[in-house]
Amino acid sequence: MNGTQASRIADLERLLRRIAREHAPSALASSLSAEDMVITDSILRLGLDIEIFTLDTGRMHADTLNLVSAIRERYGYTMRVQQPESEAVTDYVTRFGRDAFYTGPELRERCCAIRKVAPLGLALRGKRSWITGQRRAQSATRSALALQEFDAARGLAKFNPLVEWSGDEVWSYIGAHRVPYNRLYDQGYRSIGCAPCTRPTVAGEDVRAGRWWWEQSGARECGLHVAGDGRLVRSGETVS
Repeated sequence: MNGTQASRIADLERLLRRIAREHAPSALASSLSAEDMVITDSILRLGLDIEIFTLDTGRMHADTLNLVSAIRERYGYTMRVQQPESEAVTDYVTRFGRDAFYTGPELRERCCAIRKVAPLGLALRGKRSWITGQRRAQSATRSALALQEFDAARGLAKFNPLVEWSGDEVWSYIGAHRVPYNRLYDQGYRSIGCAPCTRPTVAGEDVRAGRWWWEQSGARECGLHVAGDGRLVRSGETVS
């Protein structure tokens, strides 16, 4: 491990300790991505009082959900798994069809709102702050991401501890600490969401190019992450 990586880890641990001390109750909203697994390992290794939860949209890859049990086996920690309201999902499927999100951004964003955004709000209820695994290098819409923000839409402090990390640094940490990770990464996936909305990427593509790849323009985000004023960030825009 080089000096830069050691410094990154020290900064991460220092920030997580501060969040646990000054912004409790706090939670890591984990997508079970490689980034979120790094933060999960740090939280549990340090024994911090920060909840870790994930969203099960009902359309996840089995490889992704397998990490819930892997975390329990490795760390002895049982994650909270937040699911969408069944009535809302049933209404969407009945009215538009199970895979209607392929027909256009409006129905895709509505599906995300039901399966991801609404459950996130429920999971964050009662929290003072939340933590994400977002990095600036992941996409153009995240290029101006801050270490600490205020989520005006939810009235919470929001922290992005890995904001300056590179992908190589994430994977170096995973290897050095033997952190469990989603085996879909070994198959060419670089950003993993719901199964029907995620594909592997090819050389030269953006990290998040495999998400909602059929959309040629628009947000290309699910609505979980918004600008400081509560506005959804669109492609080509940055978060100030």
